[in-house]
Amino acid sequence: MESLFSVKNLSGNLMKTNRRNFLRASTASLYAAGITSKVMANTNNETTMQLSCLDYGLSFITNSGPENQVRFWVESTTKVIDEKTGISMDFYQCGSCKSEHTFAKTNLFQENNYDFLPILAGDQWLVFRRLPGFSDRYRKVHVAKNIAFGKPILKTLRPAAKVTLLPQKWEAIAETTAAGIPIVAQTELYHQEMGLRAILEYPVKTMNISVPKKMYQVDTGPVAFPDLTIRPDRLVDCISLAFVAFNSPHAADFVTEQLTPVDPNDPESPQTYHYSNPFSLPAKNRLLAVAIPE
Repeated sequence: MESLFSVKNLSGNLMKTNRRNFLRASTASLYAAGITSKVMANTNNETTMQLSCLDYGLSFITNSGPENQVRFWVESTTKVIDEKTGISMDFYQCGSCKSEHTFAKTNLFQENNYDFLPILAGDQWLVFRRLPGFSDRYRKVHVAKNIAFGKPILKTLRPAAKVTLLPQKWEAIAETTAAGIPIVAQTELYHQEMGLRAILEYPVKTMNISVPKKMYQVDTGPVAFPDLTIRPDRLVDCISLAFVAFNSPHAADFVTEQLTPVDPNDPESPQTYHYSNPFSLPAKNRLLAVAIPE
């Protein structure tokens, strides 16, 4: 993506400006460089990604169930596109909570507690329940209308009011980070043989900045990671939880949650769900600065 743009350096000492002035300056310089509202992401063929993202501080999925109209905070989104069939699906990965006795008078947390992380995929919920050790409840797919939450309501997914594409230059990324501007990353993956493409979008929770090396590094998760090397009957079956890291426009590293030996030196030791076995993939990465609401 970076090769398609000729972006001028952000003018002025932006680290001494406030957030609103920073965004005005950066937006002006980007548009002066001729950036339009669409960005072409070239892999082996061309697709179009909108220069837009969710406002992850203001985006939620609410539900219509009469017993519990629960609201989930959206932490990341993943779009999987099947170029052979033309079918695509959006996955909304929501924040995790703990297993509860909902609306009880006392003892609100369950004794045998576990993490509960839901991902909305069309009319289905993919739910991860992380208990100690192995559990056949770890990963389950539920039809949304058949569970207590009822039909999901997406009207509280709010797009960011104004975003600015950051040039892939250390100075701009470092200045944006130091100014406390929210940053959203987009990572595009493509598998030519399978004809599958995915766009992961996520707020940057941790941004590392090295002044001596003039380098940045994104580290964020969990996200809904799509395994594009398989073609399941249901797209939801290619999703797992992962953390993502990158420090260049061309590649991304992932570590996925999976059964992992408790003792790394003994593969026969008891297993538990843990993020392990990191790997790297070719990718197209970009960073968006998100304007703070007035």
